Amino acid sequence: MEAGSPSISTLSEIGTWFDGVKAEFLLNFVEKNRWKLLWDGLQNTLLITLVACLMGIVIGMVVATVRATWDTMGQNSRKGLGRSLLAIVDRLCRLYITVIRGTPVVIQLMLMYYVIFASSDNGVMVAMLAFGLNSGAYVAEIFRGGIMSIDKGQFEAGRSLGMGYTQTMVYIIAPQVLKTVLPTLANEFIVLLKETSVAGYVAVADLTFGGNRIRGVTYSAFMPLIAVALIYLVLVIFLSWLVGKLERRLRQSDNR
Repeated sequence: MEAGSPSISTLSEIGTWFDGVKAEFLLNFVEKNRWKLLWDGLQNTLLITLVACLMGIVIGMVVATVRATWDTMGQNSRKGLGRSLLAIVDRLCRLYITVIRGTPVVIQLMLMYYVIFASSDNGVMVAMLAFGLNSGAYVAEIFRGGIMSIDKGQFEAGRSLGMGYTQTMVYIIAPQVLKTVLPTLANEFIVLLKETSVAGYVAVADLTFGGNRIRGVTYSAFMPLIAVALIYLVLVIFLSWLVGKLERRLRQSDNR
């Protein structure tokens, strides 16, 4: 045998290792079509994430607008019914943000499923609502930070054009805020995607739950967990690529 060439025993060990990996792959994913557990779980994960993202954006924009309005106008406005109502709503928004950001998402999910919606057996719907409310609190602070970073002269420019506060927010402030907060907002949604992995605590058949079901049947932890981790990694890389592409297009539009 030539010097430096692999020995027969080494080649045999490598072949045995590959045979073991192949056997594990067949056991965990091919036999009885167990891969479908991951596929079904992936669909639920994406559905929950998408709906929760949309809910988070809507809730976040409303809460951020209320808080930014109070911070910029409410405190210095004349006392009256409108100011009192705005102050009450602002305090409620602050309470919502404090509670949501101060408690673990898995506890919020379990409270929603086992307490608030105890009579419901639709775990996916409850998970959408729980993650949507959770995301809304973080998105609200992201949007509020973006609104407060806009120069006050922009609001004055809107008023000089005859626009009301709402029109100024929609047509002048909001487009600038979206460009400012887009990277942070994208990171929040990537975090949300990974946070949905705890949906299995309320028996939702998400991606992680599917991997755990395979592990529970085959008594093999490595393959199912690695598969779940790789799927999440691919999703995050894809989302990051999309966000980067969108940011480049926004920069190009600004330079025109």
